Amino acid sequence: MSPSTRLPIRSVLSCLAASLLAAVHPAHAARPDLAAAQLKPAKPAPRYATTGRVERLTPEFDALVAPGAELELLAEGFDWSEGPVWVRKNQELLFSDVPVNKVYRWSERDGLSLFLNPSGYTGRALKFREQGSNGLTTDRGDRLILCQHGNRQIARLEADGSFTPLAEFFQGRRFNSPNDLCLASNGNLYFTDPPYGLEGMDKSPLKELMFNGVYLRRPSGQVVLLSRQLAFPNGIALSPDEKTLYVNQSDPKAATITAFPVLPDGTVGQGRLFYDATPRVAGNKGLPDGLKVDENGNLWTSGPGGILAISPEGRLLGVLNTGEATANCAWGGDGRTLYITADSKLLRIRTRTRGAHWTR
Repeated sequence: MSPSTRLPIRSVLSCLAASLLAAVHPAHAARPDLAAAQLKPAKPAPRYATTGRVERLTPEFDALVAPGAELELLAEGFDWSEGPVWVRKNQELLFSDVPVNKVYRWSERDGLSLFLNPSGYTGRALKFREQGSNGLTTDRGDRLILCQHGNRQIARLEADGSFTPLAEFFQGRRFNSPNDLCLASNGNLYFTDPPYGLEGMDKSPLKELMFNGVYLRRPSGQVVLLSRQLAFPNGIALSPDEKTLYVNQSDPKAATITAFPVLPDGTVGQGRLFYDATPRVAGNKGLPDGLKVDENGNLWTSGPGGILAISPEGRLLGVLNTGEATANCAWGGDGRTLYITADSKLLRIRTRTRGAHWTR
């Protein structure tokens, strides 16, 4: 999702910068849609500049983020950075820049480069509000799986640069614009399908489904509708024991996290309100968007004010206040570094916890 207050000129500047970079860096010979390209690197001071602030709301938060830990600015100049995922075999972070239809790569070794263009829309004829990829994850073989707004599908990136559709339709109708996803250990793929990619969103003439759903794609390819109760479902994640499915709603009037019990067949039972961030909306940038869960079941979710750390009981423990409308986060490196996509920026901070199933 992108904030409604984002200035239009940023998209123009981002596209101009990407065009100039593409002219300097030739495309990869084997995969012409993958190219190396430098954006605006963060200024080292002494290594990376710091930004934002850490808000410690409870004593328990010190066990998650050490006193003195700071948010580091790794790169900036994006239109709306989203969907970070760590690729272990390459020791690198991949993340989307949704409006400009690109995926970028960042590593400690090489810094920032362009990884995939186009990332979410491979056509030319239609106009989308946001055309690129959004949420990203990897399968057990470290193959990239993308939520593609423009192509309106969940797809897997193959070694030759092509996309294999994994989920395109529900009951013969195209999805709206798949937004975020998470993969269970048994291969079940859960994803959300709000209208954010469509011009006009719910009023778009391209919209074929008259609701915004939460779905399960089984390894067999079968797609099951789990819920249509949320007006704007967005971020999605499983608890460490995979018995609870958390879904964010990016609605300023109901900025909530819903917890669904996962049933033995992979479907879900009746959802319950897990956390209500609506009181934080006034005076803070952002809404509940992407989220992840750590090894102890704490939720790390984007929301009003940055990344909110919430206990398994639904208590707000602390906030990583980025100073920006914040989209998403993901652990990387040794599993204790949290990478954050915050509007035009890519950030990171060291934590004392790890992502769920990091050692799996």
